[in-house]
Amino acid sequence: MVATAPIKLSDVNASLLPRTLAGPIFEKSVEQSAVMALARPAPLAIDATTSIPIPMDVPVADWVGQAARKPLSSGGVSIKQMTAKKVAVLIPVAEEVAMTNAGGLYTQLQRDLPTAFARAFDHAAIHGLTMKGAAGPFDDYLAETTNSIALGTATQADGGVWADFVNGMGLVINDDWDYTGTVADHRLKPRLLLATDTTGRPILVDTTVPGTQMASAGTLIGEPLAYSRSVSGKQRRQSTSSDTGLRAIGGDWSQAAYGVGMDITVRISKEATYVDEDGGVHSAFQENLVLILAEAFYGYVQGDAQAFVKYTGTAGSSS
Repeated sequence: MVATAPIKLSDVNASLLPRTLAGPIFEKSVEQSAVMALARPAPLAIDATTSIPIPMDVPVADWVGQAARKPLSSGGVSIKQMTAKKVAVLIPVAEEVAMTNAGGLYTQLQRDLPTAFARAFDHAAIHGLTMKGAAGPFDDYLAETTNSIALGTATQADGGVWADFVNGMGLVINDDWDYTGTVADHRLKPRLLLATDTTGRPILVDTTVPGTQMASAGTLIGEPLAYSRSVSGKQRRQSTSSDTGLRAIGGDWSQAAYGVGMDITVRISKEATYVDEDGGVHSAFQENLVLILAEAFYGYVQGDAQAFVKYTGTAGSSS
């Protein structure tokens, strides 16, 4: 499990959000991110830029004679700059709910806040977009790769969906990268489990690990598999999201790095105002609301986009 950042609580009334419940909310945000499950962690300073070394090649050592000139390596290291970007969510809650049904409210927050943070991070790292479709916070994103495989290309006699994934692996490996894992949309799971050979025997039987709460949920073509609804972009309980048709991205995850900022804050106010989606201004004091503001800092960088491959299907279906 990846270590989470320390949590800083500001202006939190213990009767509204006990400190003993604040920690688990954010520990799960790392577990539910499919990209974080496979990419490598890196330190991230929220008030500065972090330099991430990306190996361009392995240094070449060679034999040398006594007193002879030493061989010069052709290997090199590129530097990527990771900058902390803020993700936030403001939740208006009726004061009566916060005061009289606190247990139910905290339970719901424990489920929904980690999901909100993980969705926002994965969507930006995969598609390069915000949740509303604007340009994302990170300079690099996984779907930039031009390597692509349409699922359903291989016939059942030629291996079906298994062969499609292996052919995608081949695109990565033949370009001298390693294939170390796959992030997939949940809509792909039924297709994987239904895939059979020409005699009707299941091809894939290891796509999930029962009881796990991690995004990392098993293996696919012999490498780690993690599920995220941000792969397709169609999110559960979010009516404005749409299915892009992307079903999975796999490749060399040494070429992807992420950072979690040092401070994760939760602030509560019963006096502040906020602006809704239609531009209307609301007063928490006047409308008897409790405003819960959660914020965090994340960073993401990647090396060569061609170290990854996209697997596409039909938007709006499990294929």
